[in-house]
Amino acid sequence: MPGLAILGAGIFAKEAHLPAIHALGGDAPPLLAVYSRSEKTAKDCAQHATSLGITPAPAIYHDGDESSNLDALFARADVTSVIVALPITLQPAIILKALAAGKHVLSEKPVAPDVASGIELIKIYQEKYKHNLVWRVAENYEAESGFRAAGELIKADRIGKVTFFKATVTNHIEVTNQYYKTPWRTVPEYQGGFLLDGGVHTIGALRTVLPHPLTHLSAFASLNFEYLKPHDTIHAVVQSDGNFHGIVELSFGAPTKTNPTIDQYVITGTNGWITLNFKRIDNKSVLRLVLHHVVKDGEGKKVKEEEEVMDLPVKGVQAELASFLEKVAGQETMNIGDPLEALRDVAFIEAGLNSNGVLVDLIKLVTEGK
Repeated sequence: MPGLAILGAGIFAKEAHLPAIHALGGDAPPLLAVYSRSEKTAKDCAQHATSLGITPAPAIYHDGDESSNLDALFARADVTSVIVALPITLQPAIILKALAAGKHVLSEKPVAPDVASGIELIKIYQEKYKHNLVWRVAENYEAESGFRAAGELIKADRIGKVTFFKATVTNHIEVTNQYYKTPWRTVPEYQGGFLLDGGVHTIGALRTVLPHPLTHLSAFASLNFEYLKPHDTIHAVVQSDGNFHGIVELSFGAPTKTNPTIDQYVITGTNGWITLNFKRIDNKSVLRLVLHHVVKDGEGKKVKEEEEVMDLPVKGVQAELASFLEKVAGQETMNIGDPLEALRDVAFIEAGLNSNGVLVDLIKLVTEGK
């Protein structure tokens, strides 16, 4: 029977991937193994799996014993798919190692630490493994029903032709933050720090919602808090190939938990607008979508304005995992997780970090790596 393994037993594996596996129930293959560089972390993750009701307990693999290291895990014929949730700089090598071992791969975003290494990684996959193995990138914002619903409403012309947009996401990161305390994030060996690790979510959401790809940007990046090196803030003006433009504000350097700006996405068209923002309602996370549009009569004259509010559950990790497993089984209901699309998210962040006000061609960056 085909089985699943998790490579990386950190916070997100325990708080997101394990609950997603449990929520899928019989629609997910059994979780057969958990790997971490340290035995303690692997044990903690496996114990958390059983506490959620995932049975039997997954086997533990770690680097401290050759009989139970990563090579030993890859040698198991019953482990057919792996979720890779390791530090950003380690992921490309582990993805290739998993593919070489004949495993289907769902790897956490970002697809790679930078555009050049992402291009090379995708090239190797397409040339050597694509014909018989599935590799998808886990960008859960792309899978969120709220962002996907907004994209469908825009395609259905509910706000007319898109004219401009704005995405504002600000975060206050303290040194006590559980993600900051992760050693590989405290002293990041990759560009952008939290801007790369978390900023790709915002760009993934925009490419899911907007009807045309983003093609150019001019941006400035800065560091406002020394412990968030190398950068914590990007402000960008962006152009699309659909002849509309917008503003993207990304910061992990807000000074307080309470921010003067509400995190949200606003897409404006010739006939209305859509807003999206995350909320907690009845102790559950939802993505609130507000559609405000003009109603016209048969002669095209404005009659009134209407507003619809939808609170859609936040289940992106579960949805991305389900989509990956469907693809492995030879089916696909949601076309998500394409590594090339995930590379566009990395390209946006890389361009934003390096632009310094100069216009950057995002399409050229993705195809040429410069």
